[in-house]
Order: sequence, then structure tokens, then C-alpha cells
Amino acid sequence: MIRKCLLAFITAAAFALPTAAQAQDYPNRPIRVLTTTSAGGLSDIFMRALGDELGKRMGTTFVIENRPGGMQNLGTRACSEAPPDGYTICIINADPLVYNQWLLKSMPFNPETALQPIVNLYHLIHILVVNSDLKVKTVDELVALSKAKPGTLNYLTPGAPMVLYMETLRKERGADWVRVPFRGGGEAVTAIMGGSTPIGLFGEGNVVGHIRSGAMTPLAMMNNVRSPNFPKVPLLSETGYEGAPSRGWYGLFAPPGTPRPIIDRFNKEVRAIVSKPDFTAKHLTARSLVPALNSPEEFAAEIVRDRAQAKQVVQDAGMTPQ
Repeated sequence: MIRKCLLAFITAAAFALPTAAQAQDYPNRPIRVLTTTSAGGLSDIFMRALGDELGKRMGTTFVIENRPGGMQNLGTRACSEAPPDGYTICIINADPLVYNQWLLKSMPFNPETALQPIVNLYHLIHILVVNSDLKVKTVDELVALSKAKPGTLNYLTPGAPMVLYMETLRKERGADWVRVPFRGGGEAVTAIMGGSTPIGLFGEGNVVGHIRSGAMTPLAMMNNVRSPNFPKVPLLSETGYEGAPSRGWYGLFAPPGTPRPIIDRFNKEVRAIVSKPDFTAKHLTARSLVPALNSPEEFAAEIVRDRAQAKQVVQDAGMTPQ
């Protein structure tokens, strides 16, 4: 089954008919980049920086189009339906391709074949934090506090992987907490700082300053990626949690059927740019992101594994499609 799904990702380009984009003058016009988040978001900022560098190397302009909404399904669908001529690519995270099909009763595209992987760009460092007034230092202490004060602790998080972790942990350990709607990073930080929602799971970049000031206490690195900013904070796997890690990544994709030479060129150019120490330091490390760089085949295989794992986690958490 895994082999079948993997082949669905990587064979479309091999059999694609030659197109104008394969000519030696490619690219000869601007390249559109679709994002599934709003302008000013982490992936938007990163893609603009990467697009500037790609433009220099490829001799064209990269135009960013933001397509947020629908649990990121809107932008993903738009990318999947674009002409496979090399003039549309997209930056998308794990949710619409890995988690959404297990959380929704219907999908506007087939996540197994909707897009052609180019390269995994980076992993997000997600962190579990609490308002320091809770006086807890570990996940076990947080669970114990929730049992001692049932119905009083709320948490917020922006993505399905984080929700699955909290719900799985609640089920495994008998914790007592409730999820509240997530509207944006700024509001989330305010809610944690004010104590109305004292537990949060999101990108480390949102809370670095508050952790350093002592206002928030970090409990675990959610996707098992150790943070260079907080090397002593335990990984999720070190807290006794045996479920799947809450992986968060952003990758570069193309519409299915995009010619393989174009996929390979993008992969080569992106890896060369992101591998530069100055680019990594400025656009990844400074924002609590970790380079992920791999081949199209490796990325496709990673997505297949993540999807199978996500299905199991959703089932174990007792979550039903909405």
C-alpha cells in the first residue's frame, strides 16, 4: 500500500508529455507561488525570501499569491488544478495532505495524488508552553494539575497535529482540559499571558521572548526537534508519551504532471539556497525553523508515512470526521 501511494506521487512527471516549459528558455515569464496562509505568516515571509533568491538564480520573478481558508484546502486545491507547465508551484504544510482527510468527511481533492512533491523545506519547532503562574515544570505535573482542577484548564493550538496530541494525552493519562478556538498567534499569546487560556501549543518563534522573560514555562518540544534556543527542554519522546509526534513541516509542491526536469531543477536550486549558512541563519534559525531538505522521492515517502501515522493517531484519539 505504501509503495502504491508513493508511486502515485512520483510517476506522473515521468510520463508527462513534453511541454513548452521543458524548452531551454524556461522560465521565460513570472512563476506563480501559491500559499495556503495569509500574508505576513511564517510561510509567506519565508517564501518571499526564497522567491527572491530563486529569481536571481533562475532569471525570473516569483509572484506570491495567498490562498488561505478551508483548513488550507482552498490553496491546495488551487495548486492541484493549475496547469502543470512549471509556472505554478506552492508552499504547503502537512495538514491538507496528511491530516485533513482523516478529520473531514469529504475532501475537494485526493491528497494522495493532488500534488507532486519537490522538496521538504523546513520543520517547525512546535513547543508546549504554559503560563508560569500554573507552577508546573513538566507534562506530568500539568496532567496532575488538570486532574486536581477538573474543567478549569483550557488550551489553544492552530493545527490538527497539536490537537491530536492533546486529545491523545488526555485519553492516555486521564487529563482534564478543553480546547478553545484559535484565532491568531497574537491573540493566543495574549490569552496565555492573561491566564484565561493558560496552555498553548504553537511555533516557538511566537513565544521565545516570553519564555526567556519567565512569563511562560516550556514543557516539551512537540515534534521531537530539539531547539537550539532551549536545548534543555525535553523532546516529546522523552516525556513518556508513546504516540506519534506532532510533526509540522512546510514543503514545496507542483501540480501533478509537471515535467520531471522542472521538478529536479527546483529541487536543486532550493537545496543550494537553503544550504547557505547565511540564508539558514536569517530565514530559518532566527525564526525557530529547521531545514528539512531532501529529494522528491524522499519527500514523497515521508508524506506517505506521515499520512499512515496520522490516520492511526486520529483513530486512537477517538476523533470523528466532521
